[in-house]
Amino acid sequence: MDISFTKADTLKNHPKDSTLGFGTIFTDYMFNMDYSPEAGWHNPRIEPYGPIAMDPSTMVLHYGQAIFEGLKAYRSDSGEIQLFRPKDNLHRLNKSGHRLCMPELDEAFLLEALIKLLKIEKDWVPSAAGTALYIRPTIIAMDPYIGLRSSNTYRLFIILSPVGAYYPEGFNPVKIWVTTEYVRAVRGGVGEAKTAGNYAASLYATHLANQDGYTQVLWLDGVELKYIEEVGSMNIFFVVGDELITPQLNRSILAGVTRDSVIKLAESWGVKVVERKISINEIYAAHAAGNLKEVFGSGTAAVISPVGKIKFNGKEITIGDGKVGPLSAKLFKHLMDIQYGKAEDTFNWIMPVR
Repeated sequence: MDISFTKADTLKNHPKDSTLGFGTIFTDYMFNMDYSPEAGWHNPRIEPYGPIAMDPSTMVLHYGQAIFEGLKAYRSDSGEIQLFRPKDNLHRLNKSGHRLCMPELDEAFLLEALIKLLKIEKDWVPSAAGTALYIRPTIIAMDPYIGLRSSNTYRLFIILSPVGAYYPEGFNPVKIWVTTEYVRAVRGGVGEAKTAGNYAASLYATHLANQDGYTQVLWLDGVELKYIEEVGSMNIFFVVGDELITPQLNRSILAGVTRDSVIKLAESWGVKVVERKISINEIYAAHAAGNLKEVFGSGTAAVISPVGKIKFNGKEITIGDGKVGPLSAKLFKHLMDIQYGKAEDTFNWIMPVR
């Protein structure tokens, strides 16, 4: 398919890199494409960023049939723009779509469209350390219909946002809060899909955590409220003794691209990585025994987020000395160096935008 391009009448002023937050500024253009049973995916186009017109009965507004992805474009010291594992994100978009009864996408074409959009918007990719251009592909149900079924029509769009650090703390330890009253997902549900409802389900407990002075919620399994699953916006890792432990994927945990990168990178350094069920009580016991060395999260937005404190059942523990641990720091630096072209990419994770 040919991708059409509609030029904007006026262009926005670019923000200074030093002023960037996360997810509040958007570029001049977006990619759009539609789906119908008769035409399949069709009408791919790059056009000025703007509202999407929809009927008040549009199904996504009533039944939440929506999926999305998150990845970033980085500017290297030489000025080159590059993507980090984009094929993995687009493949996961299709997996989420399958779980939400959405039509399959041609991943190679979508990557082609993304690269074309990035070439047009290349001047929006910031260059300061720690900044990037966040990429948000999204698919929503578009049938104007009030009735519980999967939609027949869909809109796919990609928007871009220049960003700085995800957490106000930057690369400093965050505080996380464990809830035993609320759950995010259960096995057999949609926890493994990157769908809007998963994040809506997390909002109230996150609000309670914030009121108590904590940044994020650490979710336990939805059946026994015993085993650790993930944090609201990232997967979670624990350094216990000489092992790096992360909850195994169990169909209610998102298979994070950064999570997989951490595992592969740590294993290449000779770290013993274990994917298994791990309970919150085991973590507290390891802390009491002096074996809990580090805790950190991983995700596209923050890359690596060290955890300094955890609160569970009213008892707060401090991880290590409350500062960034050595493995967290090493992983963060090496992943960032790969993403910004400062370290050799031995895993073939980087795709230049040319």
